[in-house]
Amino acid sequence: MLRPLIVIGAAVVVTLAIGWLADRLLRRVDARNPQTPLWGLLRRCRIPLQCVLLIALLRGTYREMKVLEDHEAGIGQVLTLLLIGSCAWLVVRIAAAVVESTYARYAARSHDPARLRRVRTQVSLIMRVVTAVVGVVAAAAMLLTFPAMRTVGTSMLASAGVLGIVAGIAAQSTLGNLFAGFQIAFGDMVRLGDTVVVDGEWGTVDEITLTFLTVRTWDERRITMPVSYFTSKPFENWSRGGAQMTGTVFFHLDHSAPVHEMRQKLHDILRECKAWDGRDWGLAVTDTTPTTIQVRALATAKDADDIWTVRVTVREQLIGWLADNHPYALPRIMTSFAAPHPNGSADHSAPDGSSPRTGRG
Repeated sequence: MLRPLIVIGAAVVVTLAIGWLADRLLRRVDARNPQTPLWGLLRRCRIPLQCVLLIALLRGTYREMKVLEDHEAGIGQVLTLLLIGSCAWLVVRIAAAVVESTYARYAARSHDPARLRRVRTQVSLIMRVVTAVVGVVAAAAMLLTFPAMRTVGTSMLASAGVLGIVAGIAAQSTLGNLFAGFQIAFGDMVRLGDTVVVDGEWGTVDEITLTFLTVRTWDERRITMPVSYFTSKPFENWSRGGAQMTGTVFFHLDHSAPVHEMRQKLHDILRECKAWDGRDWGLAVTDTTPTTIQVRALATAKDADDIWTVRVTVREQLIGWLADNHPYALPRIMTSFAAPHPNGSADHSAPDGSSPRTGRG
């Protein structure tokens, strides 16, 4: 019983020592090259590296333990499966470190937010593809370690054509979403962080995968939809070509509304509004009806969130200012008493006998 303990203990000690040395080496290299984040990110691979080393050492020495000899084949099979899984984990961690390092170096050189969102979207989808491919390869390698699966492999190849056709028809929608995900990532149609309007709801793109996309609305709801929606239907992307936006607020007022004074008040409101970016503003009469005029207030902001703040601020304060200082400018509903019936059976005159008149509603 002493030999297994010695073998296992030695494997653990060697694994911990190699892991510690690798971590120390990466830490020193990272300190000498602070402009390259790769070495610091590779330190995340310490645990999967130690798992690979430990399982590999146990896999190569378990026969020397002379324990459970009747189950050596089963123990060897389990260790092989664990080794394949650990190797896949290590490969994914290394790939993630390389991808994140590349993006970090690009982000440090670029100052264009739109381009950064595009690259971040592509990087996230590439990482998902790498993870999926490594997972599939690892699963296939695990299955091939079973003798029965290798025997069945020949017959499976014979029917692979038919199965491929059936699977293609059954997964037509999934494959369509998959290719749409690649089209979105590398066609620069929509990116992480973009402000979009879909089905009458506006929000920010929160997550993009190979098959679905999540939009976070202004009230913290999540709208999840297949990525094929964005390749087959029109949608608004407010971040396309820049995040700056122009917002409008419409007022329906009486013809006597003090438009010039409203224009001055709008400027005062915007100067006190932190969300206004100062690029542009204006107020003009854009339409008229027999009873009202339509006044449009215009302002700009740096993004969709700020333009919403600007619009609600202008609407609230201008209406309050009109109600306090110029109540006559608010729209009025013209009313009058109904005309008498031709046979004179109904008298719709005013209670005091006065003639029909108009009044404020």
